[in-house]
Amino acid sequence: MGRGGGGGETPWARHPTPPYDPRMPKPHGFAYTATASGTVHITHHNRPATTLNGSRAARFLEEVTAGDPQLVMARWTGNYKHGNERTARNHPRNRR
Repeated sequence: MGRGGGGGETPWARHPTPPYDPRMPKPHGFAYTATASGTVHITHHNRPATTLNGSRAARFLEEVTAGDPQLVMARWTGNYKHGNERTARNHPRNRR
C-alpha cells in the first residue's frame, strides 16, 4: 500500500467542500448548465472551463447542491487558491 491507503479515495471525497482560508477571496464567476442527457458544462466568466459526463456529472450535481456552489465549481475545475500564492510571489527566485 502507498501512502494514504485510501483505496483510490481522494481526500475531498469525505468533505463536500475543501477547507478554505477565510483570508483568501472567495471564488466567483462560475456557472454550470446541466443537460437532459446528463452532461454538465461548467464555465468561468462565460468561458468553458470543463465538461463532466456520466457518474462524474452526477457526483458534481450532488456536491453543488450540498455545498457552496462557487467553491465546488472552483474545485472541480482545478481553479482555486491554495493559499501559497503570496509566499511564492515573495520567494527570492521569483523576485526581479
